[in-house]
Amino acid sequence: MNYASRMDLLGTESAFDVLVKARALEAQGKDVIHLEIGEPDFDTPPHIIEAGQKALGDGYTHYGPPAGLPELREAIASDVATSRNIDLHPNQVVVCPGAKPIMFFTILALAEEGTEVIYPNPGFPIYESVIKFSGATPVPAPLIEEKDFTLDVAQLADLVTDKTRLIIINSPQNPTGGIVPAEDLEVIAEVAVKHNIPMLADEIYSRMIYEGEFASISAFDGMADKLIILDGFSKTYAMTGWRMGYGVMPEETAQRVARLMVNSNSCTAAFTQMAGIAALTGPQDAPAAMMEEFRKRRDVFHAGLNAIDGITCRLPGGAFYLFPNITGLGRDTQEVADFLLEEGGVASLSGTGFGQYGEGYLRFSYANSLENIEEAIRRIEGCVAKLRS
Repeated sequence: MNYASRMDLLGTESAFDVLVKARALEAQGKDVIHLEIGEPDFDTPPHIIEAGQKALGDGYTHYGPPAGLPELREAIASDVATSRNIDLHPNQVVVCPGAKPIMFFTILALAEEGTEVIYPNPGFPIYESVIKFSGATPVPAPLIEEKDFTLDVAQLADLVTDKTRLIIINSPQNPTGGIVPAEDLEVIAEVAVKHNIPMLADEIYSRMIYEGEFASISAFDGMADKLIILDGFSKTYAMTGWRMGYGVMPEETAQRVARLMVNSNSCTAAFTQMAGIAALTGPQDAPAAMMEEFRKRRDVFHAGLNAIDGITCRLPGGAFYLFPNITGLGRDTQEVADFLLEEGGVASLSGTGFGQYGEGYLRFSYANSLENIEEAIRRIEGCVAKLRS
């Protein structure tokens, strides 16, 4: 077949590539501790599963509106309005099979050849991939380790040109776990308003904060007609396999995104949407308990990594990732990641899988048991000793 040249512009997620390598090693009998996949290792709470099962029995097995069931759009609008303290109408909500379509559709709707999109780097790899696919030029905004992996807002402002069509931010962040402070969000909002630039705020980890309250850029003046909020159910409610996310945006933008839904997915599975209503309106004790367990793992893993000679690691404020600096090992980042997997049986990701500014870092997901994390620390320490010998 003769493939369209734009297909060569699409990247991938290295987490799935590493998972394949790790499974192959396991098939050969090697014991592997999986710290590569960004997926909660908890089950979906029972009341959400029951709601999905009931919906199947009640006949929620047919096509639904492309933008989502009215009941779920109303529940999302109410939840987001309360959590961000903003005014919303259900017509501003679009439900998708996962959160990725929101970033895909937003970039396709706003970016094209001859334009530019500013995005965080290191950052979720699909940002850069889809920007390139749209024909636009990706403009990386470096995350600064010394600032706990937040953006240099002055530098971000300098990246804006008359070609900028979109600014993407992510807080809490993947891969660093860093959080953009409210005062920086305010400056970024001022930049967007001054230059009349739309913004995509990836807030998928908005409920995964360890200290303080979540701050959304939606709180600042001028954002109501410029902002697309991306969020979903996969991380907070351990619903990765249910494939359900949503975007909150100006109503005119929502109409265009819904049109992209019609042309791609038709709609999101109805029974999963009914489960989503149960997630938002039901008890929230399971997500809270999950975050307390993640806190314990974070603290143990963070201390363990910092005790290893040649590795330093910032304490993440959110999500469930550690992004240690391994430049002290004096080795290529991918080489270290490969060595940890093949020699130590610890699956991690090279920071380069998250962009050019990820060189010198590894990403570990601590969505694994405390016992396995403690064993991983021992294995990493042993591998580092071999690398430094």
